[in-house]
Amino acid sequence: MLREVRFLCDEKNAEDFGDMLMDAGAMSVTVEDADRDQPDEQPLYGEPGLEPTTLAWKRSRLSVLVAENFDAVTAAAIAAKALGIEVPQIEADSAVPDENWVKLTQAQFGPTRVSDRLWIVPTWHEPPSPDAINIRLDPGVAFGTGSHPTTHLCLKWLDAHVENGKRVLDYGCGTGILAIAAAKLGAQSVEGTDIDPQAVESAAANAQANHVAARFVLPDALAEKTYDIVVANILSNPLKLLAPALLGRVGPGGSLVLSGVLARQAEEVIEVYRQADPSVELSVWQEESGWVCIAGSRKS
Repeated sequence: MLREVRFLCDEKNAEDFGDMLMDAGAMSVTVEDADRDQPDEQPLYGEPGLEPTTLAWKRSRLSVLVAENFDAVTAAAIAAKALGIEVPQIEADSAVPDENWVKLTQAQFGPTRVSDRLWIVPTWHEPPSPDAINIRLDPGVAFGTGSHPTTHLCLKWLDAHVENGKRVLDYGCGTGILAIAAAKLGAQSVEGTDIDPQAVESAAANAQANHVAARFVLPDALAEKTYDIVVANILSNPLKLLAPALLGRVGPGGSLVLSGVLARQAEEVIEVYRQADPSVELSVWQEESGWVCIAGSRKS
């Protein structure tokens, strides 16, 4: 039997505290934003040369997987003393039942319907609609399996707007799902970029598995050119910071699609882009579960 112990820790000490728990015998430590999906959510993102120096959040939640007999209280006290900090609060300490984790994980990810003609299907499932456009994609280290509202909204927009001959850029590509969808929907050329090398590798592998031609690179390897469609599914704060870069990629008459934005954040994001370039007129295209897809076109 295993246990999961969750600690609340500040951003200055989260990484070091987690490392010391690993040294004390923890099996794994996962760090996430304790304010996720809340007004104080703090995305970690950076362009080349501007990467975050601390891979933690203002209020970080450490999920620590340990053996049943692991003394989390003592280990935390020793780690805190060594770091010269107060002992982080234990938020929860619960047993993790023995399970077939592969089957359990697979059961949580079934096929996702985007439209009558577009589905996202994990490799362990048969396509519900064999004649549809089926993107074969498994959950992995990069974000984007089609189930989250932000990804789903972008897929719906692409399904409705991609035409033959379009040149598409997927900025912040994650698994490459949006780029792959664009290619399968008929785009002439597709490129994707991400600051995470693992995401770039994952996207390239997923494109190959789906038998589509798509190029994935780190941002500094992206050629200086414009596209017919630029899609970015990230989060509101990095989207605001990236406004000049993304707008600069939209060609004459081209479209810009933004997601990862909560409905209450939409007008602020739209205003940032309007101030940066009034020739690209953005508005909320659709909303789903409190998230929105913002889209618009550059005046020809």
